[in-house]
Amino acid sequence: MSVVGIDLGFQSCYVAVARAGGIETIANEYSDRCTPLAACTGGGEVELVRAVTLAIWGTRTGWSPPFRAEVPVKYMEEERSFTTEQVTAMLLSKLKETAESVLKKPVVDCVVSLKKEDIYAVEIVGGATRIPAVKEKISKFFGKEISTTLNADEAVTRGCALQCAILSPAFKVREFSITDVVPYPISLRWNSPAEEGSSDCEVFSKNHAAPFSKVLTFYRKEPFTLEAYYSSPQDLPYPDPAIAQFSVQKVTPQSDGSSSKVKVKVRVNVHGIFSVSSASLVEVHKFEENEEPMETDQNAKEEEKMQVDQEEPHVEEQQQQTPAENKAESEEMETSQAGSKDKKMDQPPQAKKAKVKTSTVDLPIENQLLWQIDREMLNLYIENEGKMIMQDKLEKERNDAKNAVEEYVYEMRDKLSGEYEKFVSEDDRNNFTLKLEDTENWLYEDGEDQPKQVYVDKLAELKNLGQPIKMRFQESEERPKLFEELGKQIQQYMKVISSFKNKEDQYDHLDAADMVKVEKSTNEAMEWMNNKLNLQNKQSLTMDPVVKAKEIEAKIKELTSICSPIISKPKPKVEPPKEEQKNAEQNGPVDGQGDNPGPQAAEQGTDTAVPSDSDKKLPEMDID
Repeated sequence: MSVVGIDLGFQSCYVAVARAGGIETIANEYSDRCTPLAACTGGGEVELVRAVTLAIWGTRTGWSPPFRAEVPVKYMEEERSFTTEQVTAMLLSKLKETAESVLKKPVVDCVVSLKKEDIYAVEIVGGATRIPAVKEKISKFFGKEISTTLNADEAVTRGCALQCAILSPAFKVREFSITDVVPYPISLRWNSPAEEGSSDCEVFSKNHAAPFSKVLTFYRKEPFTLEAYYSSPQDLPYPDPAIAQFSVQKVTPQSDGSSSKVKVKVRVNVHGIFSVSSASLVEVHKFEENEEPMETDQNAKEEEKMQVDQEEPHVEEQQQQTPAENKAESEEMETSQAGSKDKKMDQPPQAKKAKVKTSTVDLPIENQLLWQIDREMLNLYIENEGKMIMQDKLEKERNDAKNAVEEYVYEMRDKLSGEYEKFVSEDDRNNFTLKLEDTENWLYEDGEDQPKQVYVDKLAELKNLGQPIKMRFQESEERPKLFEELGKQIQQYMKVISSFKNKEDQYDHLDAADMVKVEKSTNEAMEWMNNKLNLQNKQSLTMDPVVKAKEIEAKIKELTSICSPIISKPKPKVEPPKEEQKNAEQNGPVDGQGDNPGPQAAEQGTDTAVPSDSDKKLPEMDID
């Protein structure tokens, strides 16, 4: 069972057949899968869309809903008018015949003939289906709620993604078979000494299935060249039909001087690219006990012929040669299916059948691709592209410099009347604001199209006026926080100094000379901070600050590097004397007394020994 789908586009139509194995877009009688959206009435083709459009708009002033548009044509030597339904029926009938010619069976049960009740669901795609009036008409016609589960704009893209998933080995999807074709016929041309000239053969006809491979057989004594070209140059969009030249190297005659059998594999891959993928030489090894075959003039002429082996399917696993051709085996005279009738000739009769062994040797192939654009022109285009890329880069940098000037003008003009207002005098603010307005006007007049360096210089000129104001604002924000941090450090070190003078146990291990150094550094830092604070409080905000944030950070770092290592010195650990520990370990019976003491005696001895040791150790230990 097969299903036929017909796509009626704006200018062309397509017919697809879904059957066992997948979906295939079929071709019409002109070997073209694209059929024009036209109907022939005997007096020439009538473009359906244009005719219907003219019929509707040509009678626009005379109709009122409901209207019936008609197409005036000359049919059977008479002027007649057909409705859009009749013209559409003519087109569908032709497309139906196209499908039947491929299927070899009649197409019945057309969807168009279904009743509305037989339709389960209606799915609409396309950007125009978003129009409410279109949705309403479709829903009203079918009497059902229309479905919009598919993205109207991305339906085709999703189909492309499905095709990519089918081709990708990383995904496993339901099996679909989509067969592509070769759009233009491809032929091979080669020099034929036997025919005293060149020979050619069409290896892939128009609309041939792709990807596909073929094996061609040649009989040669020396290297030869194959020239691939499109055999229908009038249909090409390119000026030159040549594709490439493929030179088969290292071809040698047989040991008896006869021509060697060379098998050349040509292929059109999934992308439609033609190539000679491989070539192999068949070496013949004859047995000594058998008689050699007789050579005739007819045999010598046949050696220059080309034979086309049975076509191989496009599945990769089936493209390889049969194992029998690669193994050494005995074989008799070989015949192949010729590409054309005049190129297939019978081998000459032999006096006696000779058993031979064959082996294959891979031959190198040199490819010489014929570009549609010569190398000099291609290099010129590459150079021009590089120049355009550089020009785009320079233009972007120029625009960025111009935008930087514009952004700075807007930023400073807003902040001068906002957060920067207290940090600039009134005269300086008025002058700077006037400068910003002049720059803005210049950008939209004379400065509309200036080199990059002009904008860079203009921005530097503005920053010379605005940067001091911005610096005073930033210093006023950072300075109080740093002064507060410095004050906390000073208070911490003063507290440690006070604890050391009071001889607290936590700091009594510190050296007195080091603590004098800490006290001196702390007093100097406190004096410096108080001095700077007093001077800064007297300074106006419109003037540069007396002390900057970097100076305060340096003072904090200096004070910390001096005081922190001293006050964080760990307290030394106190250990008991080693001699007393040894005496305690050797406490036990002396001069054999107390040998083999009983359990009770041992326990009593242990109980009395503990307090006696403690009494001895306590007076001798120094406890902090």
